[in-house]
Amino acid sequence: MQELLRDYLQVHGYWVLFLGTFLEGEAILIFAGFMAFQGYLNIYGVILAALAGSFLGDQAYFYLGRLKGQFLLRVFTTVSKKFRKGLLLIERYGNFVAFASRYTYGFRILLPIILGMTTFSSRKFLILNLVSALSWSIIFALCGFLFGKGASFFFDDLERYEPYLLLALALLVVCAYIAHYLAHCWRRRKRYQRLKKRRESRNDTSQAG
Repeated sequence: MQELLRDYLQVHGYWVLFLGTFLEGEAILIFAGFMAFQGYLNIYGVILAALAGSFLGDQAYFYLGRLKGQFLLRVFTTVSKKFRKGLLLIERYGNFVAFASRYTYGFRILLPIILGMTTFSSRKFLILNLVSALSWSIIFALCGFLFGKGASFFFDDLERYEPYLLLALALLVVCAYIAHYLAHCWRRRKRYQRLKKRRESRNDTSQAG
């Protein structure tokens, strides 16, 4: 079984990783890092495939926004709902948004599209996107690789426990997503409460006047 998995990953693993990181990819990149520690893939090949996929993906989304942004706003309600919030982030943080868009929850694909719809320099986006994709690829590939490294201190024969380690890694990734989602909901609720208090104070002021 392990030999079949090794042969499959060595032939197709980098292409699967490329396509996965073109779309989203944190989870698949972490698993690829673990597979690299196990010897199924090469860690440098994993980083390069993830770099290519994530960089080209965001470049494609940026030019999709530049060329078809108005069409997307009319057709897709998700884009139109988050458009104003994305613009506020871009106006407030500028270059940092272009760098950190792939690290944001719920805006991974939308922010490059929205950036493309603004007057943001395509040359500046290319440079920031390249630096961001490189850092992102290294960080998440090493997360999986170091998970395997840490497990090797507790288990002498990792191949024997490989299915259980993959399950444990999957649970950790799911827990991280859930924690991220809950934190996002908590921040959104706090923002809503602040806005509600402002409205109530304005109403009280107007009634007193």
